[in-house]
Amino acid sequence: MGTSTNTSGMHRAKLWQIGGFAFNNTATNLYMFMMNFIAYYLTGYVGVGVVVASTLITTMRIWDGVTDPFIGYLVDKTNTKFGKNRPFMVIGNVILAVASFILLHVTHLFPQGARFIFFVLIYMIYIIGYTFQCVVTKSAQSCLTNDPRQRPLFSIFDGVYNTLVFAVLPIFISGYLVPKHGGFNASFFHEIWCYVAAVSAILTCIAIYCISSKDRLEFFGTGKAVKVGFKDYWEVLKSNRAIQMLVVAASTDKLASSVRSNSTIGVILYAIVCGNYALSGAVAGYTSIPNMLILFFGVGWIATRLGQRKAMLFGTWGGLIFTILNIVLFVVGDPSQMSFPGIAGFTGWNFFTLAFLVLYILGQGCMGVSGNIVIPMTADCADYEVYRSGKYVPGLMGTLFSFVDKLISSLAASIVGVMCAMIGFKETLPTVDTPYSPQLKFIGLTCFFGLILFGLFCNLVAMKFYPLTKEKMEEIQERIAEIKAQAQHA
Repeated sequence: MGTSTNTSGMHRAKLWQIGGFAFNNTATNLYMFMMNFIAYYLTGYVGVGVVVASTLITTMRIWDGVTDPFIGYLVDKTNTKFGKNRPFMVIGNVILAVASFILLHVTHLFPQGARFIFFVLIYMIYIIGYTFQCVVTKSAQSCLTNDPRQRPLFSIFDGVYNTLVFAVLPIFISGYLVPKHGGFNASFFHEIWCYVAAVSAILTCIAIYCISSKDRLEFFGTGKAVKVGFKDYWEVLKSNRAIQMLVVAASTDKLASSVRSNSTIGVILYAIVCGNYALSGAVAGYTSIPNMLILFFGVGWIATRLGQRKAMLFGTWGGLIFTILNIVLFVVGDPSQMSFPGIAGFTGWNFFTLAFLVLYILGQGCMGVSGNIVIPMTADCADYEVYRSGKYVPGLMGTLFSFVDKLISSLAASIVGVMCAMIGFKETLPTVDTPYSPQLKFIGLTCFFGLILFGLFCNLVAMKFYPLTKEKMEEIQERIAEIKAQAQHA
């Protein structure tokens, strides 16, 4: 597999380029994981209540979404000797490291009255850096490869990396950092920042190297620069049915997954409902490899052979079935029986633990397919726009998608905060020492499983109207090849 365009207009990437570039998303996801604990910093060091902390996080996610179209516009206008995408990767990662360091190391040194304002200002800068680097994950997809059979491979690498990250980090947090530092205190935040900043920088450098030979004008859209303005953005938003439906599917999934991954929900479900917070790390450890195997099948076989739309539907139906069964298990079973080898109180495998593991593995594996296929589907939407209007606007596609996605998923922290406040947790969030109550179990199940069902149902509706089947994408690539050929002979 080379990196040049062949006579049919098809250009492919080497496997190591796809795998290495996927680290760009992992680099930003490390920061996202760290910021899942920011509510504890706000309530413990900045001095704000639970609802205010949750509302602030929501507001900042909205700010994150508002900045997206402008940064996407910059990407579409950029064409330097260093490429279109790589400058944003470098600048974004530097801003992330510096701004997050200041947030977690300097804010609590200010006088009490000034901490909140200082935190908000630096957090706004942090979000701009996050958007700079995140937009490239989507915008560079269309120049990385346009082979319909190769494009989904990004999802396999991305899914494997993120499965490992979100399997290893909960174990690291609950089994090492929290016991070592005695909770979410200043020393905890310092140590987690050191690991995240260092690893994220290394992964970013690898991704920059892997995209370097493809980050050139010849691989962009029609192969020549096309002027775009904000009026073109409105036309795309109004007319590109593919990106509209993808946004509906992915943003509702993101809202549900953001609520589920909220650190407070993990505490409620595992520490309070099941009775042991260490279970969160064990579940991640036991499910990561099986989830990756399902991802290999869903993307490696279904997406590459039958198209990305069918892979999305496969993941959605599987997620629906197994999530419903898990809810039933928690309602009729006894969650306190959940136990794993190596965790205090383990007396042997039991039905509840085994049933939960099987259902959770199958459900998460299927949803991993539908969730990870979204990024290369964004590239399909960008190619569809070239086919539809002749405009190559990958920055718009990436940030338009992110804009709506973030606006909706910004509700996650508020949903958790408001639900906790409604049952009496107005000043502090539930912790590992909070006693069990039926109300907390309801919140835990609703946020961990219930919203997932809503997102998956929206997937089914959106995919009914999503036009980019495998056959349509083959037609689109043939047409783009004709446009490039005409441009070269003009």
